[in-house]
Amino acid sequence: MPYTAEHKLKSKERILLSATELFCRFGFDKVSINQVMKLAKMTHGAFYAHFESKEALYKASFLQTLDGSTSGRLAKAPFSINHLTQLASNLLNLRALSEQSRPSPENILFNEIGSDSAEIRQLYEKSYLSILKILEKRITALCKLKKLSLARNQATIADRSRVILASLVGAVAIAKSIQSEEERCRILSAAQDQILIMLGVVEFSSDLTTID
Repeated sequence: MPYTAEHKLKSKERILLSATELFCRFGFDKVSINQVMKLAKMTHGAFYAHFESKEALYKASFLQTLDGSTSGRLAKAPFSINHLTQLASNLLNLRALSEQSRPSPENILFNEIGSDSAEIRQLYEKSYLSILKILEKRITALCKLKKLSLARNQATIADRSRVILASLVGAVAIAKSIQSEEERCRILSAAQDQILIMLGVVEFSSDLTTID
């Protein structure tokens, strides 16, 4: 007896959910189809009824994550200083998955640096541009509210956003390869301090354990 359309849809959603969890924690190269299907509690053979390749699954997972997170973030207005500093303090991929509110495009930037896959690099760029746009909108809104003293010139804000994003991704990339928890926290704390100084926000602590 053939499966119903509803059953097929639910099966695909289970695969996507499992894949998103694993991809966001470990990245594309370190996740196998077997791992995804095991987490989804389905057979390996069932995978190809829904996706033609691991790359196709990754793309579907990424687009779903991007769509959900972007709409949620851009709905938060006006943006607060705390929203902005959370980009530096949360550093999602260094926390247990259970502590994350949801997967986000930041995971792509943290996990897929220097990928050899043209398709993954294309998704990486899309993720980068998405986060850059969000960051620019946050900084622009805070400037209009006079909570930041930066020049309101859009080109200046765009360049400042690029530097902030590069600092965040670089700090996470290094911290992920350091075994010492204390040194990881120092790297992330120093990066946050410099970002806040760059923004002219000096009254916020860089203690990563106290910022929600």
